[in-house]
Amino acid sequence: MKINNIPTRTIRPVAETRAVDVIDQTALPHAYRTQRLSSLEDAAHAIRSMQVRGAPLIGVTAAYGVALALARKDDEGTLSAAIATLAATRPTAVNLRWALARMQSHLAAVPVGARANAAWQEASAIAEEDVDQCRRIGDHGLDLLRPLAARRGRLDLMTHCNAGWLATVDFGTALAPIYAAFDAGIDVRVWVSETRPRNQGLLTAWELKQHGVPHTLIADNATGLLLSRGEVDAVIVGADRIAANADVANKVGTYLKALAAREAGVPFYVAAPRSTIDFTCPDGNAIPIEERSGDELRVIPGVDNSGHPGAIRQFPADEAVANPAFDVTPARLVSTIITERGSCPATPDGLLKLYPEESHA
Repeated sequence: MKINNIPTRTIRPVAETRAVDVIDQTALPHAYRTQRLSSLEDAAHAIRSMQVRGAPLIGVTAAYGVALALARKDDEGTLSAAIATLAATRPTAVNLRWALARMQSHLAAVPVGARANAAWQEASAIAEEDVDQCRRIGDHGLDLLRPLAARRGRLDLMTHCNAGWLATVDFGTALAPIYAAFDAGIDVRVWVSETRPRNQGLLTAWELKQHGVPHTLIADNATGLLLSRGEVDAVIVGADRIAANADVANKVGTYLKALAAREAGVPFYVAAPRSTIDFTCPDGNAIPIEERSGDELRVIPGVDNSGHPGAIRQFPADEAVANPAFDVTPARLVSTIITERGSCPATPDGLLKLYPEESHA
């Protein structure tokens, strides 16, 4: 994708050194800046602080985090410590655990002393696979959107949180079909919900603007009204974890959109790559839900009239706050799951038809 018409990825290896540059997403949409990650600690902080966020990008960053750790010291203790450190950063997004398990398995067959190069190569391979998978998700999602667009000659879609290219290495998950439809010449318009308390809908609005896709930002609570008025052809969201029974964990507020979409008779699509599907997790009840700092509700970041960054406290520091970062949408509310291998019903059998090799899980 592009920023100011320049092809850009969210995470990029730095030439001739063992480091990666990432887009600091905590600065968006008011400022665009990059952050260099040169160590395990840098990578862990970037994930924990949400400088990088989105399940696929978290996994890729964690893979590079392992490589950065081994670049400093290539031994068994360093590998184990890196895996443990990164695994503790974010509990809900299964891509993190998937990427770390893949790195550990791959490096187990590599002799100590040769693991630094092998880790870097494997992290790069994971990143390239993510780009390819997201591109294919866009193609399969477009197949679902074309018939909807043909009914009225246009397409009005609704998103939640940010599951665009900022949440991956490139293209995105839920936004990949939207970009594919727009690039195919379909008249696409997007309702972008703010997604409080982190307001990550602003990231979606920012990247849609970069690509020229028409969109309108809405308050989360406007969802039901727009759906009931028939102003939405489909809702499409990403996922942080899909259980074996096809229950979906995603940014908090997703469940409410799914309920409203079902009541309005509007398709509710979930787009995610294989690394987001946890065949070892039986259902949504087994998915850990991250509880984040209460200050995400108490304090609102932004910029003042002069463009200077700042924060406004809207609740006292001692105000009791609950801040679950995710919720679980039951599979029965999901119309279709879109993956890099195609689309399927939100059922255990549907998932296994796409991934028959997981039938032993």
